[in-house]
Amino acid sequence: MTDEPRFLRPDVIIEPLVDRFYAWLHTVAPVQAAMNLAFVQVPLLESYLQSPQVHINASRNPELRGGLFVNVGADRGGDIRDLLAATKRDRAAMLEFAAAIAAAEETVRQGATGFDLTPLYPKLPPVLSGLVEIAYDTNNQPSVRYMEPLAYESSAYTEDRQSVQLSLETGTERPFILSTPRLASPDVLELAIPFRHPGLEELVRSRVTPTTMGRLRELLPLSDEQAGQLAAMLAPHPDLAEDRHVDGGGRIRYFGHACLVLQTEQAAIITDPWVSSDAAATDRYTYRDLPDHIDLVLITHGHQDHIVLETLLALRGRVGAVVVPRSSRGNLADPSPALYLSHLGLPVLEVDDFSEVEFPGGKVIATPFLGEHADLDIRAKSTYCVRLAGRTVFVGADSSGIDPGLYRYMRGHAGAVDMAFLGMECAGAPLTWLYQALFTRPVTKKMSDSRTLSGSNAAQAAAIMTELGAGEAYVYAMGEETWLVGHVMATTYNEDSYQLKQVDEFMTWCASHGIKSEHLYGQREWRW
Repeated sequence: MTDEPRFLRPDVIIEPLVDRFYAWLHTVAPVQAAMNLAFVQVPLLESYLQSPQVHINASRNPELRGGLFVNVGADRGGDIRDLLAATKRDRAAMLEFAAAIAAAEETVRQGATGFDLTPLYPKLPPVLSGLVEIAYDTNNQPSVRYMEPLAYESSAYTEDRQSVQLSLETGTERPFILSTPRLASPDVLELAIPFRHPGLEELVRSRVTPTTMGRLRELLPLSDEQAGQLAAMLAPHPDLAEDRHVDGGGRIRYFGHACLVLQTEQAAIITDPWVSSDAAATDRYTYRDLPDHIDLVLITHGHQDHIVLETLLALRGRVGAVVVPRSSRGNLADPSPALYLSHLGLPVLEVDDFSEVEFPGGKVIATPFLGEHADLDIRAKSTYCVRLAGRTVFVGADSSGIDPGLYRYMRGHAGAVDMAFLGMECAGAPLTWLYQALFTRPVTKKMSDSRTLSGSNAAQAAAIMTELGAGEAYVYAMGEETWLVGHVMATTYNEDSYQLKQVDEFMTWCASHGIKSEHLYGQREWRW
């Protein structure tokens, strides 16, 4: 039995965890992870233990959807207490690192007055020695730069935090990832392995390439009970869609949210991969529909709904390269996607604005990304122009048309666009919803509310289309697909939602200008 070929079922969910919280860029990259652990996750667990019913009630209130409330029943309060105690004990070095960052930022605020910065270095916490540089910009505004590659070698980073939970898709919405830790459960297989573990790659690759239980037991630390659990997640034959490849021309498939698969007979590209595990669903593409090999993965930015580690880990061993935008190198709000993904075992290619990446039969041009980051100095964001099968496709993600002149320059550089894909979440979450852990002094609610994670409104989207010269416009579903985004974005819309009204206004504008347009949802296919 151990030598018979086995394939991973397409309905298996593999959730990546760090200290039982769902893993994403800001909870794995060492500097930001330390800050989130110390200033969001630990206080969150403490708050739950003080008033568990408050958290439970808030988690069930639709008006508080997306709030930082632990959605765990009171009967498991002991598990939360144990998790908090283990975190404080085992992650003491990370908590000390976070305190040191806060202290260093305050030292620089108080001591950097435009004069020589050399005397400040001895005043920095010892744990930061060799890991930071203090500098002024040309307006004499000081800042601390964190040497991120070295931070991965410091006490702030340990793979002991990492694990994965495997389960079968049931169609039930998972708890919100930013606030609810994943506890042990009889129907979940726990693997205490780092994300880059070769056994995990062997397992996920077996969706298309056969493995054996013997091989998996050789690579993975499985008890007999765990081996039995894993065996139930394997099948004797692959479950793959017959039409997952194309035999001529070009094809684009919309997998939901901002995820597109662009294909020719020669190559396949996927954008911001986020794929449903519900193989029984008939209203969406799933893992069954992915091509066996993907030449390029295009990541637009580091938000948790665009650099989805759950899907990226599921693609290990099947991709040529993950294309990511270059960060600013050391800015607290701007961790490097390249360092993050390379430390997790993925092949990475880093690009700047207007870098070009060729693939068989086509080319990707990295283009600038304006807005959507609450006015923070974040450079690790990119849109893309993809040329394949005689068409140019603009992958705009959540970029904003706040300055239409940029898109005029983009057209001059990359040429006119045939199809444009945009997000229009134009009333996004406030600054502190995603970034509060990184602020070492308070941000007022008024300030936070004025700086949002917003993409284009109708007028801005129209400006993008005008300047790019695009003939077709497609707005992706902005948190409407509950099977994908309920647990990641926790968004809720109704017919009166400002975002949807803006999409309708944009559709009307497109119709009046002879531009084909559509508000996407679930699945869609284009062939030429």
